[in-house]
Amino acid sequence: MTKKTQENLLSILGQELLPGTNTTINFNIAKLYTSTKVEIPIIIERSKKAGPTILITAGIHGDEINGVEVVRQIIAKKINKPAKGSIICIPVLNVFGFLSMDRFFPDGRDLNRVFPGNKNGSLASRFAYQFINDILPAADFCLDFHTGGASRFNAPHIRVDPKNKKLVELAKVFNAPFILLSKNLEGSYRATCAKIGKDILLFEGGKSQNSSKEIAIEGVQGTMRILHHLDMLGSDFEVPVPHSESMIIKTSFWMRAKYSGLLHIKIPIGKHVEKGEILATITDPYGKMRHVVKASNEGYVINVNEAPIVYKGDAIFRITKELVNE
Repeated sequence: MTKKTQENLLSILGQELLPGTNTTINFNIAKLYTSTKVEIPIIIERSKKAGPTILITAGIHGDEINGVEVVRQIIAKKINKPAKGSIICIPVLNVFGFLSMDRFFPDGRDLNRVFPGNKNGSLASRFAYQFINDILPAADFCLDFHTGGASRFNAPHIRVDPKNKKLVELAKVFNAPFILLSKNLEGSYRATCAKIGKDILLFEGGKSQNSSKEIAIEGVQGTMRILHHLDMLGSDFEVPVPHSESMIIKTSFWMRAKYSGLLHIKIPIGKHVEKGEILATITDPYGKMRHVVKASNEGYVINVNEAPIVYKGDAIFRITKELVNE
């Protein structure tokens, strides 16, 4: 093996991968009660040409199907075969939650709140520790795909720390309809990447236990724009035509239900609404009460609660308040 080849080796979970190769490594940290192995496939494609290593993940929350579908399409369409460098795809990080369509790990922990983990901690914490120490070091840049929790449907957007100007610019390259400027949450994958100097973009779109074709398209096309920007997109692919400039959201707020009842949404996700515009109605089951929900201010609706029934005080619409673009 030449010195140059040694320098271009990629090491993941103790396996050394040569340039120009592709492989799947099964990450196994625990078993089911039945002693059945739970394996997490890590799909790696390497170009013969030197370049950056991109880590693409989804399914940190097991019930967030849209992100899984984005990474699946990236693999199925062979977008993950780089013109240079390496692309690592992990479509489902939380296989335990994926099997049961649950957000959490079997120990009740939210994986995205226990990073960087502890080798002697709970199952989720042990998993996070091994991921951070044995997989993440190989990456130069990360893309992580999520959806809205429960019945809340997110308009497709990138979340990024406003203090990281480089990532704000990369978010513009991804070109989702919206960019949400938000601080990193303690214990999250994104916060851990920031602390150790790994660049990461977090994509949000759709809702849990739901698959949206439109959201998947946004995720796949945004990934292709990032790969093109890094000169990693294969020559067989055309760069997706960008949207108009992403709307950069500085602040937003949740409108909450003033009454309990059946929720009837009247507007599409992502719509620009005016103050006083009708967004929904809330009714009782008996045909006696009908409350009209009106926008409290002008802005874009970036999250909608699609639950069929709500209680008084439930968050129902998230509307932008301040845009950087304005």
